[in-house]
Amino acid sequence: MHERIEKLRETLAEDLKSAADLKELEAMRVRYLGKKGEVTLLMRKMGEVPAEERPFFGKLLNELKKSAEGLFDNRKAELESKDAANRWERERIDVTLPGRSFSVGRKHPITLVLEEIEEIFTCMGFKIAEGPDVELDYYNFEALNMPPEHPARDMQDSFYINPEVLLRTHTSPVEVRTMEAQAPELPVRIISPGKVYRRDDDVTHSPMFHQVEGLVVDRGITFADLKGTLLMFAREMFGKDREIRLRPSFFPFTEPSAEVDISCIVCNGKGCRVCGGTGWLEILGSGMSHPHVLRVSGYDPEEVTGYAFGMGVERIAMLKYGIDDIRLFYTNDLRMLSQR
Repeated sequence: MHERIEKLRETLAEDLKSAADLKELEAMRVRYLGKKGEVTLLMRKMGEVPAEERPFFGKLLNELKKSAEGLFDNRKAELESKDAANRWERERIDVTLPGRSFSVGRKHPITLVLEEIEEIFTCMGFKIAEGPDVELDYYNFEALNMPPEHPARDMQDSFYINPEVLLRTHTSPVEVRTMEAQAPELPVRIISPGKVYRRDDDVTHSPMFHQVEGLVVDRGITFADLKGTLLMFAREMFGKDREIRLRPSFFPFTEPSAEVDISCIVCNGKGCRVCGGTGWLEILGSGMSHPHVLRVSGYDPEEVTGYAFGMGVERIAMLKYGIDDIRLFYTNDLRMLSQR
């Protein structure tokens, strides 16, 4: 027993010197001092020692255990100190190195175009009006001269929540809400930018997109006022050489109605692939406010007149930035969004 104790003491001392890191040291501690470690097993063999010799060998084993624990603690302190020094060297910061640059975000093309549209019209005296995205059928259709079963509703496939509530298909309801709140005060001169929703999804359509509606109501408003306003907008947005063309069209809430084209921004009206050889690009719809819309909103169509127009912001952005697929606005592809 005495020889086994001394041999174990020597082996332990030699093994401790070879422990290269804290992980190896812990494994070694378990091997010697754990529940099934060599020192522990040796202490359990005390029952095999004659009774008269147990005090002597018990003392030796206790000294061995205390000595081993002390050796492990000392070696652990050495390895921790060494590891701390190495870690400081590994993690040391070189303050002379150049700083890391971070990419700076920028405004989305839709936001840029919306802000530009708002600036152009506010400079012309328009105010910005807003309304709910979740709208009543009355404001979205009926007050705009589209009663139930009117065929014009088929032009705007809608997301209904219940028979009386839907996601608005255009921002025109804001015009009715504004006139109701303001009537009979004059003039009414607003634009209403915002999100709209339709069941469309292809290269030129999205189930969610942005519109800007415009409305002017006052005494003596004529179609010439509408044309002059839209001509100024087109030249501010697309360049001072731009011309506009108005083509007869149909919208339930305006009469007469017109589609508005601008001279092609690529060929300047000469005809090219972008404009299909016509020299013109369609940008928005417009017309004189329908008497029914004025009447239900609190204004007498015998006393006042007005005009309205509406444009898709994505359409304007696609023309302005040369984007050929509306879905690129919403795929979050930084290669497209980071272009200047």
